[in-house]
Amino acid sequence: MVRLFKKIWGVCSRFNSTKATMSTLTLPSSLNSSAISSLCPPGQCQFGDDLTAVPLLERIKVSETSSLLKFGLPDDKKALGLSTCACILAKTEIDGETVVRPYTPISTNAMVGSFDLLIKNYGPTAKMSRHLHGMAVGDTSVSFKHISFNIKIQAPFGVPSHILMLVGGTGIAPMIQALHDILGNKEQSKKPLVTVLYGSKESSDILGKELLDRWVAEYPNQLNVVHVLSDEPADSKWEGLRGYITKDLISNHFPAADDTSDDKKLQVWICGPPPMYNALCGPREDKDQITGVLGDMSYSPEQVEKF
Repeated sequence: MVRLFKKIWGVCSRFNSTKATMSTLTLPSSLNSSAISSLCPPGQCQFGDDLTAVPLLERIKVSETSSLLKFGLPDDKKALGLSTCACILAKTEIDGETVVRPYTPISTNAMVGSFDLLIKNYGPTAKMSRHLHGMAVGDTSVSFKHISFNIKIQAPFGVPSHILMLVGGTGIAPMIQALHDILGNKEQSKKPLVTVLYGSKESSDILGKELLDRWVAEYPNQLNVVHVLSDEPADSKWEGLRGYITKDLISNHFPAADDTSDDKKLQVWICGPPPMYNALCGPREDKDQITGVLGDMSYSPEQVEKF
C-alpha cells in the first residue's frame, strides 16, 4: 500500500509539475515582461570573433511554427553583454554543409547565464531554422560569434520624436530589443512615440504578439502596434487589417517625410525578409539610397534605418 501510494503520489506530482511548467512556459519571461532597459556598450558581448558552442537549455513552443530557444552562455554567472541593437551569428554543420545565420536575441542583459532566441521554422528547405527546432536540450551543435559588423544603430537612439517600425515576421526581434530601451529607459525624460506596422502571414503565428499587447497596455501614450495579415483564412474571426504594408497604411499612421511641425524628427526602421525591403525601401545592403514605397514618399537615407 505504501509503495502504491508513493507511485500514485509520484505520478500526481509529475502531472502537477508538468501542468505548472506548461502554464509557465506558455509565456516565458522574455515574452511576458515589462520593458527593461539594460544596456551594454559594444565590445562586452560574451561571444567574440571566435565561434563558441553553448548548450540548448530549453525549447518552448509558442506557436505552430515558432519556438523560443534558451541557450547557455560561456560564463553562466554573467549576462550576454550584447549592445542594443546588435545580433549574433549562429553556425552549424548540416549534411556536410556549413550554415551560418544572424539572429537577434529578444532577452535583455538583465538575464544572467542564458539568452533567448525567437525562431520560426520555415520548413524543410530552411536549413538553420529546421535544425534549431530539431535540437534536443543539452545539444551543443550550434556555435555562436559576434563581430563588429553585427552592430546596428545603437541605444540611446538620439532624440527622434516619432519612430515608425516596419516589420515582417521574425524582423520583430531587433525591434523588441530596441523597444526594451525605448519604453523601459526611466532616465530619458523625452521619449519618442513609436508606431509598429507589423506584417505577418496568419493570426496564429504573430511572433511576440503577447509581449507587444502587454506593452501597448502598459505604454498606451507611447506605443501603437498595427497588425496586417497577408494569408489569413477568409473565414477566420480576424477583425484586423489584411494584405500588406502599403503607402496608404504608412500615411495613415505616420507623418509625412517633410513634416517639421512641432519640431518633429522622424525615423523609419525596417526589418523583414528581402522582398519587404525591395518593396518598401530598396535592398538592405544599399544604405545610401531609398527606393520603393518610402522613396516615393520622399523619406531620405538619414531618416531610414535598414536593419
